[in-house]
Amino acid sequence: MSEISIDEQVAILMHGAEYGDEQIKEHMREELRQRLAEGRPLRVYCGYDPTAPDIHLGHTVTMRKLRQFQDLGHQAIFVIGTFTALIGDPSDRDKARPRPSLEQVEENARTYTQQAFKVLDPQRTEVRYNGEWLSKLTFQEIIELAANFTVQQFLVRDNFARRYERGDPIWLHEFLYALMQGYDAYALETDVQIGATEQLFNLLAGRKIQESYGQRPQICITFPILVGTDGKMRMSKSMGNYIGIDEPPEVMYGKVMSLPDEVMPNYFDLVTRWSLDEIARFKAGLSDGSLHPRDVKMKLAWEIVDEFHGHGAADAAQEHFRAVFQRRELPPDMPVRELSEPINVVDLIFAAGMARSKSEARRLVQQGAVKLDGEPVTSIDTVVEPREAVLRVGKRRFLRLTVAE
Repeated sequence: MSEISIDEQVAILMHGAEYGDEQIKEHMREELRQRLAEGRPLRVYCGYDPTAPDIHLGHTVTMRKLRQFQDLGHQAIFVIGTFTALIGDPSDRDKARPRPSLEQVEENARTYTQQAFKVLDPQRTEVRYNGEWLSKLTFQEIIELAANFTVQQFLVRDNFARRYERGDPIWLHEFLYALMQGYDAYALETDVQIGATEQLFNLLAGRKIQESYGQRPQICITFPILVGTDGKMRMSKSMGNYIGIDEPPEVMYGKVMSLPDEVMPNYFDLVTRWSLDEIARFKAGLSDGSLHPRDVKMKLAWEIVDEFHGHGAADAAQEHFRAVFQRRELPPDMPVRELSEPINVVDLIFAAGMARSKSEARRLVQQGAVKLDGEPVTSIDTVVEPREAVLRVGKRRFLRLTVAE
């Protein structure tokens, strides 16, 4: 176990936590202190529904907290919600989520562990799939779970209350999500569950279910959402305001540099490895004007790229940014593509891997985000002839075109 004092552990583990209720926060802080005082490794878990194949920076908020528990000697459990994903968490939604098929969920789940190990220590991580236990529940057991809650408890939740007031449909299966997540805590015999602030109801449901089955209730630690690159909405792939942890270093660096200045403290707290003292120093410097926002943002961008790609890649991404955006130079390390015949610009962008699909490539052209030798490409029907040129897509993706010999 860690030699760090219990008070220091509590300060580290509760840093950034938000509940929307100070009394709950203090209660959870005290329970955590008591559990740590037992001097044994705690079982700490967080669940992730594989509703999309990629993990973005927003997902890593809770993963980082799992890693902090690991570094302090505790057992981290990474739960892939192969069963809960079939419903989809309604906590942050104003309407029901589209329901994916089991095949889609299983396909998305294949890469989750590999991506998560960019944050978590694979040697100290227990990976579980909640279909292991949820798929085995009998109808009688589900009735027993449901008997712990009232319909009123669900309808007073903000998202359900708004939908009910508007007369929008609230599907019965959506109520089951909190029961299923709560049962995870019981099945895993957890001491601590980590989640988003908006999921507090689900985490508290876990406490209720554990108590009803004779277990000691878990400690809930919840964190606010990570704001996306637009500086307004939560980070989401569907919103297009995300930073993927598998994205190229220069793309990741550039996206961080595009953040509005005012959201930087949100990132300091939730997605850096900086110490509490470092975070306090950066916040104070921004507040009193002794630190320039651009300089701090470059440190933030370097820190994030370094964690996922290493020092060398972070240095190269920073130099790439300086060359392209500060000195207005073309990057020296552009990928090269030889052209032997004319090609439609949309097909070229997709074939070069500068867009995930042809529809995305068309959208980029239509939005004016594509330039050929500095000139905007305005039509999706544009044909690129074999020649020496530079194709630029968005602010950060470049491709040097040459003529095939």
